[in-house]
Amino acid sequence: MRHPVPAHSEGVTARPGYTDAPWEKPTLLRREWLAALAIFGLIGVLVPLAHVLLPEGAALRPSTYLVTLTGKILCYATVAVALGLIWGFAGILSLGHGLFFALGGYAFGMYLMRQIGRDGSYGKDLPDFMVFLDWKTLPWFWQGSDQWWWAMLMVVFVPGLLALVFGWFAFRSRIKGVYLSIVTQALTYAAMLLFFRNETGFGGNNGFTDFKRIFGVSITAPGTRAALLAASALWLLIAFLACRFIVRSKYGRVLEAIRDAETRTMFLGYDPVPYKLAAWVFSALLCAIAGALYVPQVGIINPSEMSPANSIEIAVWVAVGGRGTLVGPIVGAFLVNLAKSFFTQAFPQLWLFFLGTLFIVVTLALPNGVVGLLRRRRETNK
Repeated sequence: MRHPVPAHSEGVTARPGYTDAPWEKPTLLRREWLAALAIFGLIGVLVPLAHVLLPEGAALRPSTYLVTLTGKILCYATVAVALGLIWGFAGILSLGHGLFFALGGYAFGMYLMRQIGRDGSYGKDLPDFMVFLDWKTLPWFWQGSDQWWWAMLMVVFVPGLLALVFGWFAFRSRIKGVYLSIVTQALTYAAMLLFFRNETGFGGNNGFTDFKRIFGVSITAPGTRAALLAASALWLLIAFLACRFIVRSKYGRVLEAIRDAETRTMFLGYDPVPYKLAAWVFSALLCAIAGALYVPQVGIINPSEMSPANSIEIAVWVAVGGRGTLVGPIVGAFLVNLAKSFFTQAFPQLWLFFLGTLFIVVTLALPNGVVGLLRRRRETNK
């Protein structure tokens, strides 16, 4: 059965009303893919190896700061790919994806807090914030958090269940467009307020920090940092390939049809709810696992990660790189966060002004983002 063509599908040369495949014009040429793979190999393989094998003080040895910053941005890039999947290919603009990222971080952070043991400030088995609040026993939802496999299960289960329940009610109610964006923003804001409360058992406004060990080894050891960086790079690669497989499949074509003409797609016999819900939950899981990798690298997780501003910033990454592509969100995440790292050190007062200006310029002058601009120039030069 032939499906209707989304009006502005990525890389599509459309006959009136139909197309042969949404990947007829690739976003990147073969030589560009080779260059991208070379850069990925440099970041995900050579940087960790150099950090571990080269002696400290060597000219070519990446610093601890660089390794941590790179790992953090790789996690952000995975979140950008996850949002790019549902926004660029399903038309679902979420302004609450930071919530799923933070929940994954909190779930794994509970395990890291239990790994501190008696090495905390109070020398007790309970996490320091619980001792400070004069708690005598662990809350029921902390049971099992000292086991890494239970923590990984919670990293997937909690954000996935929340995404499933929220998505089912939202999509069944036909909430979409700006209304869905507002609801997702309200959801993450409500969660942030909840986690700020000390009695919830998640450390209040300080969150979780002062981690000592992960899987029984020092969390600050060079080998641990290198392994976390490599794991973040691997997860980004897996997320990218999985999303690429989705958008190139028949399921992906239906998602694009729902994005551009949901009512017409329904008339053709497709129920949009399961298609949108599956993409939504999958996107949330990508964010959650990225959050679990993020926390041990930066050494802290607190409710500010659930701030609506953080979720809006994720949308900026996707817009800057190029909505409707999968490479674009990665490019946008790296460009914006490298700029953020520079501005917050050199001109901390100007960062938010720069971010707002960047979003306005991209919206007005580069509606297809940096990748769209490069693709248009490539086609013009042919």
